[in-house]
Amino acid sequence: MLYDLLKPLIFTVDAEKAHRLTIRAAALSGGSKPPRVRPVTIAGLEFPNPVGLAAGLDKDGEAIDGLFGLGFGSVEIGSLTPRPQAGNPRPRLFRLAEDRAVVNRMGFNNGGIDAALARVARAKRPGVLGINVGANKDSDDRVADYALGVGKAAAVADYVTINVSSPNTPGLRDLQSRPALDELLAASNAARQGSADKAVPRTPLFLKVAPDLDTAGMDGVVRAAIDNKVDALIVGNTTISRPGTLRSALGSETGGLSGRPLAALARVKLAEALAATGGQLPVIAVGGIDSPEEALARLEAGAAMVQVYSALVYEGPGLVRRILKAL
Repeated sequence: MLYDLLKPLIFTVDAEKAHRLTIRAAALSGGSKPPRVRPVTIAGLEFPNPVGLAAGLDKDGEAIDGLFGLGFGSVEIGSLTPRPQAGNPRPRLFRLAEDRAVVNRMGFNNGGIDAALARVARAKRPGVLGINVGANKDSDDRVADYALGVGKAAAVADYVTINVSSPNTPGLRDLQSRPALDELLAASNAARQGSADKAVPRTPLFLKVAPDLDTAGMDGVVRAAIDNKVDALIVGNTTISRPGTLRSALGSETGGLSGRPLAALARVKLAEALAATGGQLPVIAVGGIDSPEEALARLEAGAAMVQVYSALVYEGPGLVRRILKAL
């Protein structure tokens, strides 16, 4: 109710400025242990509940404990690149209020993985922490960027996500196709193995893919993930498609679309991914999850977990607890 009262005021602030204010507020709030509701185990890692925060909100790991305080069983920070980069020119984040959606073309803006890992080391981390890694836009060797990121993140994260799903770094999504994906996953797998103490289990490795893959593309991604010992698949990210139902004029902005209009496509891609895995790989559902009912539907469809992000813009931080109450 408080968020509903404040939302008109928040929406008068530029979207990216409001994002930064959110991170600052979360960084000042105290963390707490996430509620234990329908815990799930993936790759030997126990999540206290199946509701996670998707990467993108806290790119630099500035508010880890405060975000756990909202009730998330897991928080995924990033995407982090080997070197700091400013991302794409502003404006690059747009609210589509009529559609309860967001368009972004941020472009992996972050302060670099080393700075973020220093913050991770100081965090209490009352839940499961994931670190999402990407490649620098101007990199001459993106596979090497991912391997470096995985190696560094695996030493401290509970799990590491390889993000080849962003539409805002030119050519990045080409890495979803074989044999490029096999090369990337093999290098990342070797990096996470090399970072591990031999007495400690290796850090689980997740792969995040776009909802714009066709059925054959999804099948190829799943085969590559299984062949290269990936532990879970995250489906998906923002979409470059635009449903005909969009009402906001900002829907024509270049970038990835997230929020409620993505839900129908995300459901289809979840079903395709589950069919392709044949039960061999856990699938985490992302995209258009903005209510307890939608979260339950994805879990009942076979998702091991759900992640949310854009829905928080419209539903407020209380959405997490409402979903957990429904569970």
